Amino acid sequence: MTYQETLAYIYGLGRFGMRPGLERISSLLSALDNPHDKVKILHVAGTNGKGSTAAFLSSIMSCGGYKAGLFTSPHLNRFTERIRINDKEIGEEDVVRLTGRIMAAAPPETTFFEIVTAMAFLHFSEQHVDMAIMEVGMGGRFDATNAASGIITIIMPVSLDHCEYLGETLAEIAFEKAGMVKPGRPVVISSQSNEALAIIRRQCEKLSSPLFSIGEHFTGYWEKGVLDYHGIRTDLSGLQPGITGSYQSGNAACALAAAELLCEMGIHLSATALRKGIETASWPGRMEFVGETPRILLDGAHNPAGGQALAEALKEIPRDRLVLVAGVMANKDIEAIFSRLFPLTDRAYAVSPALERALPSDRLADLFRVNGVTCDDAGTVTEGLERARKAAKPGDLILVCGSLFTIGEARAVLSGGHFEPFRG
Repeated sequence: MTYQETLAYIYGLGRFGMRPGLERISSLLSALDNPHDKVKILHVAGTNGKGSTAAFLSSIMSCGGYKAGLFTSPHLNRFTERIRINDKEIGEEDVVRLTGRIMAAAPPETTFFEIVTAMAFLHFSEQHVDMAIMEVGMGGRFDATNAASGIITIIMPVSLDHCEYLGETLAEIAFEKAGMVKPGRPVVISSQSNEALAIIRRQCEKLSSPLFSIGEHFTGYWEKGVLDYHGIRTDLSGLQPGITGSYQSGNAACALAAAELLCEMGIHLSATALRKGIETASWPGRMEFVGETPRILLDGAHNPAGGQALAEALKEIPRDRLVLVAGVMANKDIEAIFSRLFPLTDRAYAVSPALERALPSDRLADLFRVNGVTCDDAGTVTEGLERARKAAKPGDLILVCGSLFTIGEARAVLSGGHFEPFRG
């Protein structure tokens, strides 16, 4: 098969939807000679901040001279973004070759995400990475990435998302996330609600897994525009994270804490590597500025906690007016995502990204109007961007948000690149 034929086949597996469970992925990995057992694995779970934290840690490892694999989802523009080594995306020829091998061994009804997870494990094993940083797809306990026994688990803030799969309460969702904890292995956690924290602590105690909590064992905070980190054994001051946004303090701190624990496991990372890794990290589509006049900010906030973090970060960005281009998936808590953004928005353009699950733009426009925001139904992402750029003055800020799929399509429009919309 060609690369495009391979992608069409892989994307076609989306018909099986999301089917949590470890039976299929475990059977598949066994048939592939267990590549996940040949690589050191670090898991990053949680609801928000997983990707940024994983990107920070991958950058630290790379700056330390190690070969770092990074697995994330979903992609913004290209499938190959999901699997990287030292920020280099997997080659198209490797996707074709590995897909052939995986599909020959895959049990019936293996899902898209399980195939891609197996591909990441195989690629990282073949390339002999020193560490594979695996972003957990959804939940944890039954997520395909959990087929591997990681040496460290990071759990970022737990909030309400994917409730149809994970549960309706924070306690239920935290229980699923805490399913990533491994017996006797360290766990690093970011700020959590009391409800989620109690669940995670209980699981760590049950499995005798050392728990390192932000605010108790390490911390990161802003001081005069730079980030200071006071860690488990290391202090770093005056950091300027390469991934912007005030909320990145917790993400960077968790990555640094995990890096300190790796040092205790024989993976030496100097203070220089820690600093350089934080300052050179990048994570497209998250507080990403593109263009200059007017400025355009892309942020993939797609749940209530993400919307709140984005609203807080906007307080630090000077502007005359905020012009919003918003598109969201229909199954999200839409009003909760945008509730903190409504009072900050001077004008909005509702769009519908090119995905079946997207909320029709006219319904999103109605929601903005009901909440007192002047909003036009722009239809497509392309049209929304064009109208926002025409309406914005030099001192204004255009913010594109609401879904990673909206961000991916917007990045493709702005760069003239390709966009491959797929959820898994």
